[in-house]
Amino acid sequence: MQYGFVVPWADAGEVADLAAAAEDAGWDGLFVWEPVWGVDAWISLGLAAVRTSRIRLGTMLTPPSRRRPAELASQVATVDRLSQGRVILSVGLGAIDSGFTAFGEVTDRRTRAELVDECLDVITGLWAGQPFSYSGHHYRIEPTSFPTIGSTVQQPRVPIWCVGALDRPRSMERALRWDGLLPQVVDGGPITLEHVEKVRVEIGDRPFDIVIEGEGSQHSPAAWADAGATWWIESMWGAINESQPVLAAEDRLREGPPR
Repeated sequence: MQYGFVVPWADAGEVADLAAAAEDAGWDGLFVWEPVWGVDAWISLGLAAVRTSRIRLGTMLTPPSRRRPAELASQVATVDRLSQGRVILSVGLGAIDSGFTAFGEVTDRRTRAELVDECLDVITGLWAGQPFSYSGHHYRIEPTSFPTIGSTVQQPRVPIWCVGALDRPRSMERALRWDGLLPQVVDGGPITLEHVEKVRVEIGDRPFDIVIEGEGSQHSPAAWADAGATWWIESMWGAINESQPVLAAEDRLREGPPR
């Protein structure tokens, strides 16, 4: 089991400070959420990359339906090079109550799912190098000879974790194409140890992450590890409502992961 922490609230420079604190305290990863409008996730992770040397860095999560694939591919690859290969890209449909309607983003679930699939196809195609072409329903890409630095340190690609709804076969099919699962239940029910055990059996022996998010004070990360989970992501979203959320996050990070 590896242990990560998702930052509830911080500006870019503070994310870098928290990443350094996380590394010092023995955490394995630090993650940030990607808002429609607010602090830029990839600038934050770039700063974190130059302040650390060991921990993994990533989003929790990125909704590709509202991103331009080439731009997202560039950002992820740049931070992967800055960090010498420590980036993880987490993707999903996103929470539409986070500003999708207010900023005119696509809210239809089926369309967002199509955009996720096509965006990931384009991103991984661009990372693989030129010539690359793509013809989808939403995106059309032609090969280009324009000079660019698009390579990633991690090969064959940056690991991609994808949200999978345990009760939706098509959603799970999408997630299992990639490198890790962020399990959810659409009807809001709890994710159980039995869910994780079933997914682990389905995956078989291939390397694949199963990522569980929660608070260590309320759950047993060890039990999730026994069931087949590979990452525990500590979350403390309630800190957003505290007077000093960054300080609260730093205090929790310095306590160390719930091993």
